[in-house]
Amino acid sequence: MKKIAVIEDDVDLFDLLKYNLEREGYQFTGLQTGKGAVEFCRRERPDLVILDVTLPHCDGLDICKEMRGHPDLAAVPVIFLTARAAEADRILGLELGGNDYMVKPFSIRELLARIKVQFRAASTGGRLLSAGRLELDPTRFEVRLDGAPVSLTATEFRLLETLMRRPGMVFSREQLLDAAWGEGRAVTDRTIDVYILRLRQKIERDPASPEFILSVRGFGYRFRGDAAEPDST
Repeated sequence: MKKIAVIEDDVDLFDLLKYNLEREGYQFTGLQTGKGAVEFCRRERPDLVILDVTLPHCDGLDICKEMRGHPDLAAVPVIFLTARAAEADRILGLELGGNDYMVKPFSIRELLARIKVQFRAASTGGRLLSAGRLELDPTRFEVRLDGAPVSLTATEFRLLETLMRRPGMVFSREQLLDAAWGEGRAVTDRTIDVYILRLRQKIERDPASPEFILSVRGFGYRFRGDAAEPDST
């Protein structure tokens, strides 16, 4: 049975989530304050965390950032709940390590569907991905280039993992947006171009002539990991 931790200070919402999660067959645990949330998660070892952004005593974004620094919590999916609907807030939450972001008020059915998506993704992950000089470990959230660690944001990591799992497949910007931000996103497709540029600057010898992340003119991007190849753009 999967265990889900809810960290939410709204009593009515906390009780509503508890009722629906238990009805779906999940084991429920929870906290109604941000104080001690990271230690609580380390003790409870949940399979997923539903985390309010605005909490008493501690900001949910800070909690998520701290979780990502603990080896035993780094890979636990986090779904943010918040009243902050601005694009900048969504991006910040995902950059700090959140896996998904839902704006209040939200549909319980949609939340349950998104939880299943996270568990499905976790069940298919785990295998070390490698392509020549580049390695990605999805269980440890680590990327290495020529054996040296590469520092990526959570969004950059998700994009790279998506591309590396299907080498040779051409992904549209829309598909990459869904992979990195989910279907409820509030960002434009050109945002992908910015993140691809950042990724190239971190993993390519020459970002202007990439060997790994290649542009497909008029469509999107593909990952080529078997040999160096100049980009066509």
